[in-house]
Amino acid sequence: MTECGDHYERNAAMPCMAIDHDLENYYAQIEMPGVRKEDIDLTVTEGSFCVKGKRGDKELSGCWMLGHPVNAATVKAKYSEGLLDIVMPLKHRMSEGKKVKVE
Repeated sequence: MTECGDHYERNAAMPCMAIDHDLENYYAQIEMPGVRKEDIDLTVTEGSFCVKGKRGDKELSGCWMLGHPVNAATVKAKYSEGLLDIVMPLKHRMSEGKKVKVE
């Protein structure tokens, strides 16, 4: 899933974000071109994450809810070439489910 928001006001915008998951982790990638790594503020809770960064006179910020709880204490993030990559381990591993025959 990819999300890109409109401008909230003249000097603020929601960055483009793509998110996916497997049975163990959420993987989010947020576009933050021109933002310095030390100017990025990332906050993760069990059910959501928020990011904020300043680039010149414009602020990029957004918050997203998660469908499954994550272990916020073990989240990892890396910023390179304008992309913030976040790995958020699920608090409880999801099961693969059971295939059901449809009659």
